[in-house]
Amino acid sequence: MRSNRSIPNATIIPVLGYADVPAAADWLCRAFGFRPRLRIGDHRIQLAYGDGAVVVSDAGPENGEHLPRQSVMVRVDDADAHHAQAVAARARIVSEPTSWPYGERQYSAMDPGGHLWTFTQTVADADPASWGGELVEP
Repeated sequence: MRSNRSIPNATIIPVLGYADVPAAADWLCRAFGFRPRLRIGDHRIQLAYGDGAVVVSDAGPENGEHLPRQSVMVRVDDADAHHAQAVAARARIVSEPTSWPYGERQYSAMDPGGHLWTFTQTVADADPASWGGELVEP
């Protein structure tokens, strides 16, 4: 799997929604020992712990009131092939594969239990500063 400064190296990354992202990230760091890894404005902060990671994300309506407050991001080698497999299994696709400036190609699907899954393939090593992120810890 390729490396990208814009995403943690963990394979499975929980994404947790909060009303106040900076306050939640600060609390998780103080209470549980996480470390800030990457800040994306006030709406998204990646936190690291050992070789794992979690993303603290805005749970506000601008991110889709119909979407769950928690989701899972999974790093895959080939997002298009993975998408084709999900479509063949009749997964409910929420967003089609798209390449983003932060060096990831992603699609999202909803599972039968209403959980949102985002599958992401690293396509480039993107400097977070090039798309508005602030790398706190490599």
